[in-house]
Parts: sequence; structure tokens; C-alpha cells
Amino acid sequence: MNKTSPSVDGFIRKHQAWQKELEALRTIALSCPLVEEIKWRQPCYTFEGNNVVLISTMKAGATLSFMKGSLLKDEHGILETPGPNTQAARMIRFTSAAEITKLKSVLKAYINEAIELEKAGKKVAFKKEPEPVPAELEAKFKTDAKFKAAFEALTPGRQRGYILHFSGAKQSATRTGRIEKCASRILAGKGMHD
Repeated sequence: MNKTSPSVDGFIRKHQAWQKELEALRTIALSCPLVEEIKWRQPCYTFEGNNVVLISTMKAGATLSFMKGSLLKDEHGILETPGPNTQAARMIRFTSAAEITKLKSVLKAYINEAIELEKAGKKVAFKKEPEPVPAELEAKFKTDAKFKAAFEALTPGRQRGYILHFSGAKQSATRTGRIEKCASRILAGKGMHD
């Protein structure tokens, strides 16, 4: 079994409502040749420095997320897309430790398949068309060159995350408010979830 991380111990203690489920998922992840870390404030399990799976909680349960889940075969049909804009990740939601125990061998097989994808250097083919930039963001670029330079210095994924967040608002005032609220993070070179 791999060495556990004190930071993950703290994460699990903090999420008391789903402690049993998190512990069960952690045990399965650590039974595979993965390194346990905290990334994006979540327990992340890596193989040779590459992110393979995350464990997390939501209001209604615990999740096991595969970073390149779209490449998995999903022979049991248990993977779901976390959101409408997700291209690579896939997740499995759990509401009880018994569900996890029942699927233990399947989950371990999926994790080992994900590790094999990393060993083979497989990459997800992301759609190439960029998201449309909202008019409010274009206006901010025109009035604030420093902000525009900071935004353009972000990774494409971080840019996309912000554009999706800004565009998700129905009203122009809300989009403008979101841009202003995120400006300090963008200027600091941080993504939405860093």
C-alpha cells in the first residue's frame, strides 16, 4: 500500500458526512500504484506525475473522477460527464460506502486502465474551436491592457474556464460583475479553481 498524505487525512476529517465513502475510495486508489496528493483542494492520485483520479464530495455524495475518463472503455456504463462543457473527465457518484464496496473490483480495474493510458501516453483530443468571448470581456480588454495581457497569459484551459463562467450569466450586468469579481485572480495568474 502506498504512503498516505496527512493533507488527505485532513480533507477526509473535514468532510464528515461522507467520511466512510472517502475512506473507501482512498483505499481503492491506494491499492493501485498511485501517489496521493492534494490538488485543487481535493485528494488527487497521480502516476509518474500525471493526474489519474480525484476523490471528492458533493452535497449528495462522494465522487471518483477520472481525469481522462473519456478514453476509458466504461464496460459497466457507470461513468458520467460532470458537466455540459466537460471534454475529458468522467466521474462516478456514490451515496454509500456499500455501493463502493460492491464496485471495488470494477473501480480498481478502471483505475488500472487509466494508469495504462498514462503509461501509453494517450491524450484526449479536445475540440479546437475556442469558446465565444462575451462582449463584456472584450470591453474589459479594450479598457484594461494589463488585464488583457494577464488573461492571455493564462493557459487555454484556464481561459476557457473563465469564459464559460462569464458566459453562463444571462444578463450583461451579471457577466460584468463576474468579470470584475474574478479580475484579481486573473491578474495573479490563477484559474477559476486554483
